Amino acid sequence: MGELSRQIQQRLDNAYESLRHAHAEGDVYLVDIRQEEIRELRRIAANNDIGIEASGCR
Repeated sequence: MGELSRQIQQRLDNAYESLRHAHAEGDVYLVDIRQEEIRELRRIAANNDIGIEASGCR
């Protein structure tokens, strides 16, 4: 796994964790922000042919 792959995966892991906490706290604004961040990171990964783990499914 290259550096870009590692960075994207780490950022996705962090975003999914933050998303779970935002849901638990009922923070709708942060949920929206994290969902958009996840979409953007997934787009970047797809555009660079980077396979990513399904972090949100853990």
